[in-house]
Parts: sequence; C-alpha cells; structure tokens
Amino acid sequence: MTTMQEQTDLTIDFATMSNQIMERVDVLALHTEQEGMMTRTYLTAAHRGAAGQIAAWMRDAGMTVRRDASGNVIGRYEGTDPGSPLLMTGSHFDTVRNGGRYDGPLGILLPIGCVAEWNRQGKRFPFAVEVVAFCEEEGVRFKAPLLGSRAIAGTFDTRVLDNVDDQGITMHEAMLGADLDPVHLPTAAVARGKIAAFVEVHIEQGPVLQEEGLALGVVTAISGATRYMLELEGVAGHAGTVPMMSRHDAAMAGAEIALFIEKRCNAAPGLVGTVGQFTVPNGAGNVIPGRAIMSIDIRAGEDTLRVAAADDITMEIERICARRGVRANVKKTYEAVSVGCADWLQQRWTASLQRHGCAPRSLPSGAGHDGMIIAAIAPIAMLFVRCGNGGISHNPAETMTAEDAALASRVFVDFVENFEVPAAGQA
Repeated sequence: MTTMQEQTDLTIDFATMSNQIMERVDVLALHTEQEGMMTRTYLTAAHRGAAGQIAAWMRDAGMTVRRDASGNVIGRYEGTDPGSPLLMTGSHFDTVRNGGRYDGPLGILLPIGCVAEWNRQGKRFPFAVEVVAFCEEEGVRFKAPLLGSRAIAGTFDTRVLDNVDDQGITMHEAMLGADLDPVHLPTAAVARGKIAAFVEVHIEQGPVLQEEGLALGVVTAISGATRYMLELEGVAGHAGTVPMMSRHDAAMAGAEIALFIEKRCNAAPGLVGTVGQFTVPNGAGNVIPGRAIMSIDIRAGEDTLRVAAADDITMEIERICARRGVRANVKKTYEAVSVGCADWLQQRWTASLQRHGCAPRSLPSGAGHDGMIIAAIAPIAMLFVRCGNGGISHNPAETMTAEDAALASRVFVDFVENFEVPAAGQA
C-alpha cells in the first residue's frame, strides 16, 4: 500500500525545489540598502522592493496575497473548510546591518515552494495555510523589534511610532511614505482561536547541530531577553598628567562592567550576556574618556536565570561606578519573557523528522523570533536547520546547504500533510 508521504515524494522534486529556494535567497539579497553587504531595514526602498518580490512569488505559487497595516506580506493558500482555524508559517525579511541572507528568508521561501507544489498537484487541506513575511523583526532602523508579529498579535505599541531613525525620520513618517497608515494598525490583529498553530523554519544561528552532524532540530523554547543602554559619565582629563588613582575614567568603568557581565553569564549553563556596542563619544588618543555608552544584552531559556543575572549586573554597575567616581544612567530598552514551544507541535515535528530518518534532537533558541509574540494568540513551534561556518549568523559568512534545504522541505511537507487542527481544549 502506498502512503500519502510516498505519493508526495514521487511527485515533488525536492532537489529542484531546494535549488530554487537557494536561488531566491540570492535574488532577495539583491534588495539591500548598501551595495556589497546585506542590509535591509524596515520600510526602506530595499525593504519595499523585497516585499514586492515576495508577493510576486506568493502569487506565482497560487496564493492570494495581501499587505497588512504594518507592512507584513501575507500569502493565503485556501483550505476546504472556511470555518477551520488556519495553519500559519513564515519568518521575517528585514535584516541586521551587514547581516546574512538566510536568517528570515529561509522560513518564507521554503513554504512558498511547498505551497507551489501543492497547488500544482491540486492538493488542498481542511485548513488554510498562510505564509507570513514579517515586515520587521530585528529592530534595527527604529530601535523597536518584532513590529510585524506585534501587529498580528494585537500588541503593537503605538508609542514607538515616534521613534526616529538615523536620518531623523519618524516611524510614523516612514509608514505614511510607504502607503501605510498607522491609524489602521488595529486591523492587522488576528483574534485568538483563528490560528490553529504557528510554525517556523529557521536556520539555527548557532553551532549545535553542525557540531553534532545533524541537519535539523526541534526547538523547545525561545529564550527571554533583557536589554539595557548604559551611559557612563566620568571626568575627561589629560592622558599624561592625571595620576591613575585620581581618574574617573568612564571607558575603564565600562570595561570593568563588561568583564563582570562575561564572568556572571559564564556561571550558569544557558545564560548568555553580550556587550554589542561600546562607544567613547568624542574620544581622543590622549584624553581620558569622560563619557562612554554601551549596550547590554542578557538572555536565557529560563526567566529566573535571566532576571537574577540582570539584577546582579545592575547592582554591580552601581558598585563599580561608586568606587570609580563615575555616574551611571541605566535604561532598560527591552524585556521579553521566554516562550515555550507547544509540546504537541514539538511531538509532530519530531515524528516528521523520524519518518525521514532524522535523529530526533531538541534544543532551545537563544535568539528571539516572531513566534514569541505570536504565542500570545496561538501555539507555536519551530524547526531549526543547520548553519555552516561554525553556526555563524548575523554575519555575511552565514550559510547553509541546498541539501539541508531539501531535507527541511521534505519534513515541512510531511508536517503539514499530517497536520490536524486540534479540537477545542485538546491542544
């Protein structure tokens, strides 16, 4: 007896599909703000060009396409039961500055390719499948992340509309310039119960799968995060004439704080801390720094670990600055609790892996994702795909293989074709 999966494998050329996915990743990378590097931030010309290209591919795949009030591009492949909750998938198409080309786009282009094959076969499911290209996840241009998913979850904080980019343009102005009226943002929200599940395919952005020789892994949880911007104000002085014991060096205070963060976050597995920005405004080689600005990012899969570390770090900042005679202004810029992936969806991902001969492997995500916001209105799950180059991401060296894209496509097809919308209260 031939199973549904065997029938699918006979009719879908996954090698060709994966090559198309990789080619489309390269095409999408041409939509960049900076020639020679991958930078695509919210509502820039490059961002709008990428949105148009994604919409065209969705239409070619047989989907109806709409853009919501935040700029998300949403392709819908209709189901046979119009009253059924839908299965949502997708990822983001904005990038960090000088980032990689697979972070985000893989989770958009892979399901588009799968939908195209189902459409070619005339295959429909009881539920609709929606592929969402989230407009903004990284928070680069306006220092406000996860805007697209917040719009869908109904948690968009309109106060960020006043945030200003490096050119002095507010988010409100940028939206109007892209024919998006912030007044209509509430219309993007999807009510709880309308989405049966949200699932995302994403590169791991880490080395675990590569080091273990595994192509795919099932995500257990998305780590929570706490972020600060720290401004330190000391006393500028001549580098040659002020004795070491008489200095109030803002940069050295920052350096000591950074080393404490490294030490504290080394103390517990699953806890990480990063100082990603460290600047000395108006610094000079022969001047003791009177001012320093640094970012702090604390993450952990368990909120108790993260909160305890953040508390210890803020207390240590006070002690270091008091001892050095430096004033500190600590501003919390972001906080998100950790979000667990639904057990029943993890089990279905694992079953799909096993049906394709993949060793089951579960691991947490240290990176934030749109799913942590969608979790407010629907159960979520993620499938990680192995990164190359030691798992490097947010970097031009970010890479993956067509073979892994093909395997991930097979597993995704299997997952969707075996998906059943759970009855109320059974998820």
